[in-house]
Amino acid sequence: MLSVWNALSLTRKVVVTGATVLMFAAVILMSRLAATPDLTLLYAGLEGAESGEVVAALERRGVPYEVRGGAIFVPAADRDALRMTLAGEGLPANGAGGYELLDGLSGFGTTSQMFDAAYWRAKEGELARTILAAPYVTAVRVHIAAGTANPFQRDVEASASVSVTGAGGAIDTGQARAIRYLVASAVPGLAPEDVAVVDSRAGLIGAEEEGVGPSAEDRTSALRDRVQRLVEAHVGMGNAVVEVSLDTITESEQIRERRFDPESRIVISSDTEERQEQSEDQGGGDVTVASNLPDGAAGGGSETSKSSESSTRERLNYEVSETTREVVRAPGAIRRLSVAVLVNGTLEPGPDGAPQFVPLADPEQEALRDLVASAVGYDEARGDTITIRSLRFEQAEGLGTAATEPGMFAPLRLDPMSLIQLAVLGIVALALGLFVVRPVLAGGAAAALPAPGADDDLEMPAFGMANALSGEIDDDTGGGFGGLPMLADGGGFELPGESGGGSEDPVERLRGLIDDRREEAVQILRSWLDTPEEVE
Repeated sequence: MLSVWNALSLTRKVVVTGATVLMFAAVILMSRLAATPDLTLLYAGLEGAESGEVVAALERRGVPYEVRGGAIFVPAADRDALRMTLAGEGLPANGAGGYELLDGLSGFGTTSQMFDAAYWRAKEGELARTILAAPYVTAVRVHIAAGTANPFQRDVEASASVSVTGAGGAIDTGQARAIRYLVASAVPGLAPEDVAVVDSRAGLIGAEEEGVGPSAEDRTSALRDRVQRLVEAHVGMGNAVVEVSLDTITESEQIRERRFDPESRIVISSDTEERQEQSEDQGGGDVTVASNLPDGAAGGGSETSKSSESSTRERLNYEVSETTREVVRAPGAIRRLSVAVLVNGTLEPGPDGAPQFVPLADPEQEALRDLVASAVGYDEARGDTITIRSLRFEQAEGLGTAATEPGMFAPLRLDPMSLIQLAVLGIVALALGLFVVRPVLAGGAAAALPAPGADDDLEMPAFGMANALSGEIDDDTGGGFGGLPMLADGGGFELPGESGGGSEDPVERLRGLIDDRREEAVQILRSWLDTPEEVE
């Protein structure tokens, strides 16, 4: 190998060295990739303490793992088993401690304040565990501000706040309402409206007043689903598209009205007063006109006069009819409703045998329109519109294709990435052998020849002579051709294509020798070109 290396030129040495280093580096890299197990996600989004407990459990089991940011990766083949095993040990911890915190309290050294703090801490942990059991929640923290037992403080009410992280995004209003009622039911004296639910993505959830109906988006979605189910029950699944546009009133309005009706009156009270007077006057010794009359006419001087008087008074109090009305209109009332329904038709063979699209019949469309109008609460006076059209649906390529059958390598559970790594490793090894090792070994025999001017004699047992093909031709030597008796007189061997004594032309002999030993001749010529000229 040393002689082969010394015979190489500087350029070839650099090329061979660089190629060898690159090939070996590639082999080592691919070997590490092939030996490294395929890692998959075990847990992500855990807190520091929870992640430390999981990592410690993996180290005790000797399982290889990697921590990338806030995620823990383990071999794909062991992931499911590790999750079940760690869950059996209570890892990762699914929230703060619960009522087990009260087990560590002793009656001798625990004050009432310490017990209250531990109790509310345990209550928060139990509520967090219950909320975390919901599939739409991945993380939760509960904080309870209970009322104090100080008798000198009045009007102190309990309150609570819940911080949640949804599994697939922000939680909706209904889920937040359920959490509020859950927390309020577990804490005495806590009202649902005093519980704030804060989502990590959407902020405060359910801040609207209780009793307010769902939002316009929720109502639109509910109407769309209702019409979709109704139409697809007739035309089939996937053959109908429904869109609902709901224009709602967004402003609130309060109306107070007081109306009087003069035509309508009601007696609210009556007062009746009756008065009767009587008077009687008898004649006496008073001097009157009758005293001058004759005795016959003036007789009966004791005449008596009587008078009587009676009166009745009635007072009636009337109240005019009055109507007082107060109307409060909250946002959310429907101002206008629009429904658009697109249904697919059928394909029937035409006159030429090709499939032809046939839209839904008009009676069927009218029947669907009546059903949709009843489902959405159609009101013509309000300006509602319902549009139903039957048009052809353009199906995407490959839609509805059957599932592919498992391949022949599916039962072997071969990882495609591992197969690719092994294939690349094999290609690198093959390239190393073909383009680096083989050319070096193939040129070994030619490179073993000494350079021109070497002190050692070149032995050529095939010819039985010394200094043959040394690269120098001495014109002064005898023998007929530059001191090469083997070319001058045949040298006791026959060139290819000759018989007997061979040709007498030394040039032809040299050509035949070069053709027979082409590699040695090329190596000699190359060494001549690489040898620097001597300056005298």
